[in-house]
Amino acid sequence: MELQPNNPLHGIKLEQMIHDLVAYYGWEYMGTIIKIRCFTDNPSVKSSLKFLRRTPWARTKVETMYLKMLKDKR
Repeated sequence: MELQPNNPLHGIKLEQMIHDLVAYYGWEYMGTIIKIRCFTDNPSVKSSLKFLRRTPWARTKVETMYLKMLKDKR
C-alpha cells in the first residue's frame, strides 16, 4: 500500500538522491547549478548529507534537481 502515490520523493532517502544525482549529473554540474561548497570544494556524499540535513533551502534545491532528473529520464 502506497500512502503517497503522487509524491515521487516518498520513500527516497536523501543519500540515495545524492548518489543518483552524482551518477547522472556529476559533482561539477551540481556545483554549478546549486552553488554550495559541499558540491564544489572537495565534494563527498558525507559532507553533502551533513550540510543538506541542516539547511532546508539547500535541501529543497536538491529535491527540485532530483525531480527534474526523474522527469528527464522519462
